[in-house]
Amino acid sequence: MRLFRFAGLILPSLLALPALAQEQDLTTGPSAPPSEAMAPGSTSPQATTAKLLDSLKRERDPDKARSLASLLLSGWNDSGSATVNLLMQWAAKSVAEKKNAAALDFLDRVTLLDPDYVEGWNKRATLHYAMGDPRKSMSDIQQVLQREPNHFAAIAGMATILTESGEDELALKAWERFLAIYPAERDAQENMTKLSEKLAGNRT
Repeated sequence: MRLFRFAGLILPSLLALPALAQEQDLTTGPSAPPSEAMAPGSTSPQATTAKLLDSLKRERDPDKARSLASLLLSGWNDSGSATVNLLMQWAAKSVAEKKNAAALDFLDRVTLLDPDYVEGWNKRATLHYAMGDPRKSMSDIQQVLQREPNHFAAIAGMATILTESGEDELALKAWERFLAIYPAERDAQENMTKLSEKLAGNRT
């Protein structure tokens, strides 16, 4: 997988996830504290995420959009649990030290402790890909998108795996889905253009 810029998937509703699973047969920075712990009158993480996503969809300046994307990724990265956050730090340290088996063990624990925490699945998807198992990576990406359909970094990972699998039409749909969320991302624009031209050439 080519290096994609996002922290959420660094190695890596136009597109319905269940349909993709059937067609492919792939078995595949801290944010605000949890809403129940927030002070009265403050904005919930869900509301903040919704506002950031809305701004990202409307933003056409790449630099400003990148800042919004970074804020979204930071929000998704914080689990709200000290234990889970610590396991994620240990996993990242293990990856940096090329101890992939240890990192995988930490991420397995994260998904068991908090299955609704999207970054546990997302980081494990990245690791599975790095370990040469795109099928497991795609399975974890599906878990991410079931919980957070707007997770553009996971969609980028999906599109890359589909491209490498030769599933160009599905990959194009994935990039279309990505750009519906994050339209100012130039690499995604370029990838979609190349796939569109390739598919158009194949039809002539």
